[in-house]
Amino acid sequence: MATKDHTIVFITGANSGVGYETVRALLKSSRPYYIYLGSRSIDNGNQAATTLRDETPESSSSIEVIEIDVSSDDYINAAFEKLNQGPGRLDVLVNNAGHSLENRVSTGQYTLREAWNKMYDVNVTGAHILTSTLAPLLCQSSNPRLLFLSSGLAQLETLSKGYYPGQPPVAGWPKSASISPHGYRASKTGLNMMMLTWYWTLKNDGVKVWSVNPGWLATNLGGTREKLKELGAGDPALGGTLIRQVIEGGRDADVGKVVISQGIQPF
Repeated sequence: MATKDHTIVFITGANSGVGYETVRALLKSSRPYYIYLGSRSIDNGNQAATTLRDETPESSSSIEVIEIDVSSDDYINAAFEKLNQGPGRLDVLVNNAGHSLENRVSTGQYTLREAWNKMYDVNVTGAHILTSTLAPLLCQSSNPRLLFLSSGLAQLETLSKGYYPGQPPVAGWPKSASISPHGYRASKTGLNMMMLTWYWTLKNDGVKVWSVNPGWLATNLGGTREKLKELGAGDPALGGTLIRQVIEGGRDADVGKVVISQGIQPF
C-alpha cells in the first residue's frame, strides 16, 4: 500500500522498452516509490512486475499494475478512480505509451489513414486526455511532475535546415512508407507543442513539465530490438536513467524544454 512517504509514479506503456527500464531505474533508487506500472495487457504487466520485483528484492519501492489503454476513455477513467481511491494524489505522470506504425502500412496491416490516426490517438490525444483526467491528482502533490516522451525526430528547427535522417529518396512514385517515419515524427512534434501548453496551463499550480527524448534506443517501437541493435541503437536502460534523473530533480532547471541526456533538444 502506498504511504505518504512514497513518491507516487504512474508510467504508461511500462511493461516493455523505456517504460520498463524507467520502473527498473526507480526500483534501484534509494528513494521510496510506489510505481503504477501501466500496461495495455494486464498479463504482460503482471509478468513485467514479477520480473522486476525478482530482480530488486531489496528495493524500498513497490509496484502495482494498472491496465491502461490511452486510446480508451473507459480505461483512463478507471485509472483515475484507482489512483483517487488509493493514494489520492499523483506525484509523477510519465506519458510513455506510444506507437510508430509506418512499417505496418508497408505490410498492409494498416491503411495510411488508419496508421496516422492511431499514432495521433495514442501519442498525442491519449496522452492529453490522460493528463487532463489525472491533473486534479497532480495538483494534490507537493512536488508534481509531468513528463511526455518525445523523439529526436521531432525537431522543426533542425528539419528546416536540412532533412534528416539520410538523403531524400530517388525520384518516382510510389515511395515506401517506411523510408521515413512521417506520421510518428509529426505526432511527436505535436506532443512537444502539447507539452508547452501544459507547462503554461499548470505553471501556477507548481507542476513541473518536460518533454524527454530518451535517444535512439533498441526497443520494439517501430521495429525489432535485435535489428535496431545491429544498426547501433542504444540500450533502453539509458532512457530509464534519464527519466529517473528528471523525476529526481536533476533537470529542474530545464522545465518547459525537451531534455536529452546531454542537454536540451531544439524545438
